[in-house]
Parts: sequence; structure tokens; C-alpha cells
Amino acid sequence: MTDNRRCLLLLSGPNLNLLGTREPEIYGHATLDDHVQAASGAAEAHGWVLEHLQSNHEGDLVDAVHAARGRCEAIVINPGALTHYGWSLHDALAAFEGVVVELHISNPNAREPWRHVSVVAPVATGSIVGFGGAGYPLAVEAAIGAAGTA
Repeated sequence: MTDNRRCLLLLSGPNLNLLGTREPEIYGHATLDDHVQAASGAAEAHGWVLEHLQSNHEGDLVDAVHAARGRCEAIVINPGALTHYGWSLHDALAAFEGVVVELHISNPNAREPWRHVSVVAPVATGSIVGFGGAGYPLAVEAAIGAAGTA
């Protein structure tokens, strides 16, 4: 049976597999699985299917963006540290014809100066930052809204 629901790809960059144990004072105690579950629930509420990939390797994320072209209508990406220097990810996202939402649990602009520049932001439709785990369903809602729910 073919799944005819609209597709949203959620990408998680380096070190996000450590959520729940890595710097909980910044990133909270929820795990990446917890966040993916919340995002999936938001997508399913609109009749969309959410696919997720986490990788500590930039090339894996670039390959996933390429594979989403012509198949998924939106990408929500928490690029982790690749936010600041992942130019190949920037280029891949620029070639994606759908909605791109940049997502961060913390607010990079309220942290160390080196975190203030995003190479993803210029090719993103918009960004959700600083809302902790609540950002995941918010980003899904924003992506689906921007893609149109018809």
C-alpha cells in the first residue's frame, strides 16, 4: 500500500543524539526520540508523514536533502554546530524546492558570539529558536503552514 500523505523531513545534526544527557541546563532533559515523537504527532495531526534522520556527518545530511527533492514538501532542520560552518548543507538546502525551517532548542543569538552566524538561515524559509523542546512541534506547524495544508 502506498502512503499518499505529504512528507516532511526532520533532520538532526551532530551531537543531537546526546540530547537528554548533554548540557541539560541548556538543552533540557528530553531525548531526541522525545522531540521526534512530538514532531511526528504534530505532522500526523495534519495528515502528514514525518521522516527523521540524525547524523554526526554533514555528508549524510546533504544526501538526505538531495533525496528529499521532489519527494518531500518541507524540511525542518536542527543542524547543530553545522549551523555555523556547514556550507555544503547550505548549498543542498538552497537546491531544495520546498519549505525549509531552521530549528534550535536554545537561542544561538543569546549564547557565545561564534554561534550568532547561521549559514542555514539565508536559505531557510524561517527559523524557530529558543523555545526548548516546544520548538519541534512549532517548527512542524510552521513548515506545514508555509507549504499549505490543501
